[in-house]
Amino acid sequence: MTAAIVDLPRRISPAKAVQHGFSLAWRGALKIRKNPEQLLDVTVQPILFLVMFVYLFGGAIAGGTGDYLQALTPGLMVQNIIMASMSAGVALNTDVSKGVFDRFRSLPIARSAPLVGAVLADLVRYAVALGVLLIMATIMGFRIHTNPLAALAACATMVLAGLCFCWMSVFVGMLMRTPTAVQGTMIAFVMPLTFGSNVFVPASTMPGWLRAWSDINPVSLLADAMRGLLTGGPVTGPLLGGFAWMAGIVVVFFPLAMRAYRRRVA
Repeated sequence: MTAAIVDLPRRISPAKAVQHGFSLAWRGALKIRKNPEQLLDVTVQPILFLVMFVYLFGGAIAGGTGDYLQALTPGLMVQNIIMASMSAGVALNTDVSKGVFDRFRSLPIARSAPLVGAVLADLVRYAVALGVLLIMATIMGFRIHTNPLAALAACATMVLAGLCFCWMSVFVGMLMRTPTAVQGTMIAFVMPLTFGSNVFVPASTMPGWLRAWSDINPVSLLADAMRGLLTGGPVTGPLLGGFAWMAGIVVVFFPLAMRAYRRRVA
């Protein structure tokens, strides 16, 4: 009995590559449906951070929990999305370790499809993270002072940010040997990035060197943009700065992730 030989096309059109990416994204979404515990971090974590920081530090930082909740919630949207984006690299590293990519190599699909599929599958996680945070914040007293269109733009911006930042996680996922190493490396990067921003405290209270970094930190810029869109204030400047960071991350880390992926599965 002879084994079937798959005739792989030499070149796959961009339209086909996108189609393959969405097909593998659907595979990732089905994995979440069958294993809903994968959403524990984006359901429990937003609630823990919100409750802990508002009631422990709200009075000390803002003089009251109500005012602090209004300033903190938009910033936590940014932090939660960036932390949720770490799962793409962990999931890809797990698939590589289990030999799933050996199967992908034998299929007539675009080489980028497994990476793009993993990134798009995380849309579910971003939506859950934002929904849980905003619902809990509303229960605690948070109110949107702009309009529904601005709130929708804030959520769409956060989803786009997740799709951009996750390419760093994908790159690390292709470099590390184990999923645990991927998660540890990303936490070591994300925690200073988020806590060295104006998400939790005003930048004016920081030492000069830290304030200088916070002013250009992508997390701070996106947090300011979210505050402007949800509670009122400047939007254009912080949003343009955040978009510049997001574009730069994709330009740098997408080709790096693809190169690491080709070396890993070669």
